[in-house]
Amino acid sequence: MSPNHAADADASGDARYWALQGLKGLFSVPALILMTAHVGFAGLARGAGIDWMEATFMVATIWALPANIVLIGAVTAGTSLAGTALAVALSSLRLMPMVVALMPELRGARTRTLLFLSHFVAVTGWVFAMRTLHEVPRRHRTVYFGAFGGSLCLINAVIVAIAFNLLSQLPALATGALAFLTPVYFLCSLYGSAREPSGRIGLFTGMAALPVANWLDPSSDILVAGLAGGIIAYVAGRIVETRVGA
Repeated sequence: MSPNHAADADASGDARYWALQGLKGLFSVPALILMTAHVGFAGLARGAGIDWMEATFMVATIWALPANIVLIGAVTAGTSLAGTALAVALSSLRLMPMVVALMPELRGARTRTLLFLSHFVAVTGWVFAMRTLHEVPRRHRTVYFGAFGGSLCLINAVIVAIAFNLLSQLPALATGALAFLTPVYFLCSLYGSAREPSGRIGLFTGMAALPVANWLDPSSDILVAGLAGGIIAYVAGRIVETRVGA
């Protein structure tokens, strides 16, 4: 074997090793919680009258669980198509800083590869990557993150497809308990990943604003509550940061 072929074989072996290391992340606590939460999402989608194929497609294409919850809520509330699209877009916009922070850690791959991997940047994947990528050689980071993020997305899509069709055989109380895991995961993951006071405050101001927004405009309550709660949280966060800094 020539030196070049030997080097290629070693690199291929290293790539398989780091891909397996990425797959091991599927057994981490955050990943397992996310899988369990998607069982709850399946029940939520079923209760909203969403078909199992539509729910599975949502997981595979939108991926971020909070955005899917927003979409289910908008469909249930009868929100217009434009309002629904805007609400989902605003929910997903929070992931942009995560993508901006993560992409330099994956730098070195082709732009098309990075664009593909950006689809799997959600709270769970981002926290996992930012915590472990420094241990991975730079040339194998895309393989490592792709193995984890892509597999996690695929597995959860399959979980939703299976759970959706099995939930009808479960007692109503069990189905409700599983569905409750979705908002619990949503709140805990966002609160834990928030780096600024405004991010944590926003969770509570958004929930507090939702009943008022529903009373004012039931068709756009999620959008109104998100904007109002976000503005209040931003102002409150700036005040807290100013006082702490002083």
